Amino acid sequence: MKIRLMSAIVCIATGLFQTANAQEAHSRSGIRGGLNVSNLYLKDVTDRNPRYGFHASLFTQVPLIKGVLYLQPELGYSTKGVTARYNLLNNTFRGENSFKLDYLEIPVLATVKVGNFVDIHGGVYGGFLANASTESKSDAGFAATTLNRDNFNSFDYGLSAGLSIYFGKLMLGTRYNYGLRPVAQSDAAKVFLGNAKNSAAQISLGITF
Repeated sequence: MKIRLMSAIVCIATGLFQTANAQEAHSRSGIRGGLNVSNLYLKDVTDRNPRYGFHASLFTQVPLIKGVLYLQPELGYSTKGVTARYNLLNNTFRGENSFKLDYLEIPVLATVKVGNFVDIHGGVYGGFLANASTESKSDAGFAATTLNRDNFNSFDYGLSAGLSIYFGKLMLGTRYNYGLRPVAQSDAAKVFLGNAKNSAAQISLGITF
């Protein structure tokens, strides 16, 4: 009985080893895109709602330690922002403002492969502000100050981390981006945003080439 059990264990181990070799992790290139749920963390806000948008990017993987560690640069587009209700100056001003910020982004990630099916990645991103707009309302019934692209910092940067699961050439992924630079540049923007920074959670679908 013990001999049969040992033989079975050896056969199973051999099969798993052969399967792992046949499915050795390799580098990928492709396109990913999907849902963005973004936010700005603000003071003096009674109600804050995320902006629902999208992201899309091209990516590739360069082996650093083949089968284990890869460098993953990307080039993409990402929408960010928030809708917030304010109570400012001891409730003398109340209003609602929607900030819409769109970025060209370049993430550079370190990717660790768990087999050939799962990628865990983390790193940094840089973003160039491509478009910015606001929609404002106040309790006095007139529009508040309109802010355009010049009121916001043209460059953003931060940290990224996430997970990708591959099903053949198809990919399902999730990622979180945490900004490290305040969004507001002008005094008018700082009245509403202060030192608020971007944040965005992403759910992605992708295809590899």
